Amino acid sequence: MTGARKLRIATVSLAGCFGCHMALLDMDELLIGLMEKVEFDRSPLTDMKTFTRRADVGIIEGGCCNEENVHVLQDFRRNCDVLVALGQCAIMGGLPAMRNAIMHSDDPLRECLEEAYISGPYIRNTTHHVPNDPVLPLVLDRVYASSEVVRIDHQIPGCAPSGRLIHDTLVSLLAGRFHGFDPHSIRFD
Repeated sequence: MTGARKLRIATVSLAGCFGCHMALLDMDELLIGLMEKVEFDRSPLTDMKTFTRRADVGIIEGGCCNEENVHVLQDFRRNCDVLVALGQCAIMGGLPAMRNAIMHSDDPLRECLEEAYISGPYIRNTTHHVPNDPVLPLVLDRVYASSEVVRIDHQIPGCAPSGRLIHDTLVSLLAGRFHGFDPHSIRFD
């Protein structure tokens, strides 16, 4: 690829566990070959928190549980040619979205916050206050999948997807040859 421009990849972790970013690193030696073709821009892997230039591919890990997640995701959509939802949290909300199904009151967000900060069985909050600092992002009424907030071009399923699946998908995407998954390539064993 002498003289050719390296393609740019940006990544972000929203409401998730960072497991999909760990799966990116699980490409092992395949990561070395990928690095010959790409450079990472805004990413926790590079500790870059803003875009330096437009990215060819943006990889989103996690869904949206607060206002900051929504703004970051919208910024990725504006700054990436192709947006990929990586893992179940980005695709369907994953484990963070479990709070969506257990709220039954008229004010489910308040119920969730009280359980987390005041009445949970292991909570030792002597003030009995829910944190409410202006620096904290506003928590949303529920956890949203990335595709509920912006247009997502591709999804890589799994919790977390294998490093091999991520690698092969990225290589196909960057070469303009990705047309979906071989059904035998998606395994969770």
